[in-house]
Amino acid sequence: MDPLKINTVKLSEDGSALVIIDQTLLPGELKYLSLTKTEEVWEAIRALRVRGAPAIGVAAGFGAYLAAKHAPAGQAERSFYAACDYLATSRPTAVNLFYALERMRAAMGRLSGGPEGEIVAGLRAEAQAIMDDDLEMSRRMGEHGMALIKPGMGILTHCNAGALATSGLGCGLAPVYAALDAGVEGLRLYCDETRPLLQGARLTAFEGVTLGLETTLLCDDMASALMREGKVDIIIVGCDRVAANGDTANKIGTSGVAIMARHYGVPFYVCGPSSSIDMSLPCGAQIPIEHRAAEEVTELWYARRMAPEGVKVYNPAFDVTDAELISGIITEYGIARAPYEEAFRRWGL
Repeated sequence: MDPLKINTVKLSEDGSALVIIDQTLLPGELKYLSLTKTEEVWEAIRALRVRGAPAIGVAAGFGAYLAAKHAPAGQAERSFYAACDYLATSRPTAVNLFYALERMRAAMGRLSGGPEGEIVAGLRAEAQAIMDDDLEMSRRMGEHGMALIKPGMGILTHCNAGALATSGLGCGLAPVYAALDAGVEGLRLYCDETRPLLQGARLTAFEGVTLGLETTLLCDDMASALMREGKVDIIIVGCDRVAANGDTANKIGTSGVAIMARHYGVPFYVCGPSSSIDMSLPCGAQIPIEHRAAEEVTELWYARRMAPEGVKVYNPAFDVTDAELISGIITEYGIARAPYEEAFRRWGL
């Protein structure tokens, strides 16, 4: 299963650059960027050129490796650790970023003191392993979640948790893509626009149309009307961080969708790799929430400013959905049901 036949994030064939799709240009232009410097990787993550928790982690892993590869002779370890510290400041909420950097640091711990060529080769292998693991986790999430998808279903999603959010197979939409691959017919995909960055309109709708799915775009404030009309059979979203009790941080607006789903009796599922589960945080109140620039709300998508000068702007990038609103959490291990912490610990997390 390779839904879009594209690589969201990968290492160049000669191992000298991180190659990503610039997602800020979609759907109008499919452009690949080659990044070699730590500052370029940091900017790409911060500016959402690469986004989606799993893809961010993969990009950070390759970014740390490249810092060592391109370091002056004798400076590979120093450059590597500086890059890890710097990349960790790019975005605060997606735990996959920190998971990947910790894996890279652990790899350096095993390699430290050896010849620089072996250190660089070992870091490349670890970064590639992070990407390979992401692809395998996506495949397994798709297999487990596919059991929830029935012919003719209307599926609502929020933001983008498809192929563009990962190394190429998707997380939140992996069950949908697996169902398509298995020949399940008549599926209807509903994409919340996802203000203010429009990932649903620009990215998820792009994926759905590209795959030939019946795809419908709606503004975020239209989801309640859609559910009231009975057109939504299931809701599946991705996640950027899941606390031990199952509280889940995802793109802003997700919690509102979950509240509406409870009111209308629509099953609401979260789908993401186990690397997004942060057992160090007992509940969602401890999840750090990124706040972004006011201009994303007042100016970004307009030919001229659409809000008065001087107005204050509230622009959190994520919100937290309470565990009690979640029907189940789909990971590569299976589908967890409440109480979530017990399920996570049975999986050894």
